[in-house]
Amino acid sequence: MDGDTLYSIGDLARRSGLTVKTIRFYSDRGIVAPADRTPAGYRLYGIDAVARLDLVRTLRELGLDLSTIRKVVDRELSLPEVAAAHAEALAVQIRVLRLRHAVLAAVAERGSTPEETELMHRLAQLSEDERRRLVGEFLDAVFGGLDAATPAFAGVMRSMTPELPDNPDAEQVQAWVELAELSLDPEFRASVRQLAEEQAAEQVRSEAAGPRRDIAAAVCDQVGPVLAAGVEPASPQADPVVAAFTANYAHLVDRPDDVELRRRLAARLERVNDPRRERYLQLLAVVNGWPAPESLAPVLDWSVQALRVRTP
Repeated sequence: MDGDTLYSIGDLARRSGLTVKTIRFYSDRGIVAPADRTPAGYRLYGIDAVARLDLVRTLRELGLDLSTIRKVVDRELSLPEVAAAHAEALAVQIRVLRLRHAVLAAVAERGSTPEETELMHRLAQLSEDERRRLVGEFLDAVFGGLDAATPAFAGVMRSMTPELPDNPDAEQVQAWVELAELSLDPEFRASVRQLAEEQAAEQVRSEAAGPRRDIAAAVCDQVGPVLAAGVEPASPQADPVVAAFTANYAHLVDRPDDVELRRRLAARLERVNDPRRERYLQLLAVVNGWPAPESLAPVLDWSVQALRVRTP
């Protein structure tokens, strides 16, 4: 095409693939200005108008507003600057869409009430600082003051801290919403606090003998093999296993291995076996991108039953 040739708006529409109405709209806003007019007042455009319209169409498809597009085509703004700003804005929009998708998926799956839906929506929209504050309040309610007496609790607190990534997927967002709801449950907080206090007291008592594993973890290690072997909790074959873990607990708390101690241990293992605690750990793994934790429920169920049948 000759660089001096001028084209009518109809010619420009055929070359650019845009409608006459669209080109006139852009022309009226100064984005693609005519180079001249016919004696009858019709607009004429130079060859550069085709290139400008191609750029305008591309930028519109990417979602840029007309004001920004005009600055780009007039070289008042560089395209890389605009692209970077627009990419950032799209990232925010994508995050919002992920949050909305997670909330809607949770509502569809759980059949939530309007009140629960509102809570989920608010939890999903929390900023990073607000999320950290909510998690901090939960961890303080559960572990506050215990980490000073037992330094090992600092590591426990870290292992129970959810950290939603900058670009979470829908599953992580949905897990975060459910985990946040769970952390706000006063009964759940009280249950986990009681477990933490019991574990802290046991660790303090055993300091002279060196650090010890939590009794629930120790019981699971002892019970796992017999459970896998199909030993019934009420059978005679279970006697030595129960005797071993009750003796371990008696030594840990410095009490005789009697009926009262076995009742106390059974209650402790039942609290550890709270389905809400296991659910928290499952959700935590999803949010943090960790491998799914192994369920301890079968081992703990076996242990509690074995204790109960041997306790008058």
